[in-house]
Amino acid sequence: MAGQRTVVKLETEEPTLRLAVLIDADNAQAAVIEGLLAEIARYGEAAVRRIYGDFTSPSSASWKKVLNQHSIKPVQQFAYTTGKNATDSTMIIDAMDLLYTRKFDGFCLVTSDSDFTGLAVRLREEGLNVFGFGEQKTPEPFRNACHKFVFTEIFRPTASSSITEVLPESQPKRVVDAPSSVSVPVIAPSEGAAQVFPREFVMQALESSVDDSGWAHLGTFGSYLTKLQPDFDSRHYGFKKLSDLVRAKTDLFLTEERSAIGSQQKVLYLRAVQSNSAG
Repeated sequence: MAGQRTVVKLETEEPTLRLAVLIDADNAQAAVIEGLLAEIARYGEAAVRRIYGDFTSPSSASWKKVLNQHSIKPVQQFAYTTGKNATDSTMIIDAMDLLYTRKFDGFCLVTSDSDFTGLAVRLREEGLNVFGFGEQKTPEPFRNACHKFVFTEIFRPTASSSITEVLPESQPKRVVDAPSSVSVPVIAPSEGAAQVFPREFVMQALESSVDDSGWAHLGTFGSYLTKLQPDFDSRHYGFKKLSDLVRAKTDLFLTEERSAIGSQQKVLYLRAVQSNSAG
């Protein structure tokens, strides 16, 4: 198994995680592939890219148009019987084979099917990162089995902009920064970006991430958010980055930029507004 390591991420550095990307063609849309691969680039290198399905079926025609363009290896799986999903079995077997090569730091499972919940749990037990990608209909058990789950609706063709995030301080092998060259689609308001903001949940996460002075490093705060709710994403509330969200929510957060130790870079700290009077 790949050795445990803590990734110290700067904006100018490239992601270092070696990832296996496995796509369930029966439960994913070809229209999101560009945004999906850009998102995966935020976490690491897509060393293996495979897609599973019956590509003799007319329903897979859209996928066949993009496979060569994005260097995705198709794994043909004929539907031998009605009502049995042979694609799931093949994808799970391949995932286990890749796991035992000990060459990967994590897996990206692209599916909206809860049948992969057990696979996600098994990969986590091996100490690997599990990033899930699926539609909003994806059952909660699979979403919660992943370290991070991203709804693929945000990858529908819309305006895009460069995204950089702050690395959670306490999480080994977890990269959430975007290289400066990566552009990631942001969900458009017409597609439901302005969801109801989970104020109580967010403030509970902040309370758990503050230090003795009442301040929290943005990375630590982001880490708690993801641990408690793997599908939390600031883009669903109209903000490209978590830092944008906390700066905009002036009724909730007081923010402060500080110089990072041993670096000229600035890091963002935040605290609850109501605690400001405490000093």
